[in-house]
Amino acid sequence: MIRKFGRVVLWTLFLIALPLVAGAEDGSGGGDSWGLALGAGLAIGLAGLGCGIGQGITAGNTTAGIARNPGASGTMFTSFILGMVLIESIAIYALVIAFMLQGKI
Repeated sequence: MIRKFGRVVLWTLFLIALPLVAGAEDGSGGGDSWGLALGAGLAIGLAGLGCGIGQGITAGNTTAGIARNPGASGTMFTSFILGMVLIESIAIYALVIAFMLQGKI
């Protein structure tokens, strides 16, 4: 598992560095805005990944809790919706950050 993760990380770094090497050949160097574009992409990508994992765990645990105790479904559902809103707000903050970084390019 660790070897597979290491390969994914190395290929990712290779694919990020490849356009920079190609741009260095003709002297353009890729410009100064590649870091902003990379930051915008990582901001929304990692936030989406984290929020998706968090929402999946929250939904699974709420469903399991309602299945065990159907009488408490009203209070569990309220907490579930509140949790989903808070998790989704993180993705919205990342989207705002990505748009701000994209505007500087």
